[in-house]
Amino acid sequence: MADDLKNIPGASHEEPMGRAEFSAFTNATAEDWQKIGAANSVFAKSHVDRLITHLNLLKGDCGGFPVDRLEHSLQTATRAHRAGMDEEYVVSALLHDIGDTLGVFNHPDIAAAILRPFVSDANLWMVQNHGIFQGYYFFHHLGLDRNMRDQFQGHPYYEYTAQFCHLFDQPAFDGAYDTMPLDAFVPMMHRVLDKPKQSIYLRKATNEAAW
Repeated sequence: MADDLKNIPGASHEEPMGRAEFSAFTNATAEDWQKIGAANSVFAKSHVDRLITHLNLLKGDCGGFPVDRLEHSLQTATRAHRAGMDEEYVVSALLHDIGDTLGVFNHPDIAAAILRPFVSDANLWMVQNHGIFQGYYFFHHLGLDRNMRDQFQGHPYYEYTAQFCHLFDQPAFDGAYDTMPLDAFVPMMHRVLDKPKQSIYLRKATNEAAW
């Protein structure tokens, strides 16, 4: 098992200051937390690698769709990139369905949780709610309300999210489309996801991560 973990990015990582020695948080010391912080700073550096590993799990899984889930994610991001959207938007598009295999009934929540520390309120809301807005194009075929998105009429990001689904998400099932490879998005992922903008673990005085 230990050897298997070495093949998963970030699963087995350095502990530069050793391990904490407490048995419960109530008897942990500042020195213990310094050790944990040092280890986590190493672990955090492979965040994008772990996301790439999970994106690759979507390859070959079509779920009945015309293309597999990875192709759909890449194609959505490619379309957004070629339309001139900024990198944060493109990375949000790339990751919007990363939760498909884990959150079968709430996949947008997983993508939103991953993106929350790194993206704007607009892009976070778009990813969080894209499932409802995407439903406009197919819910009626399943006996559901295609106008479910109307509950958000008047919201400042309503049109922003509707546009994402119309222009980039719903047409991204074209098996003949010239989709960019995952490697092309990796530098963007690093630029967008390497440093959080908001988190409970950010020190307010310096806006630096506590670990």
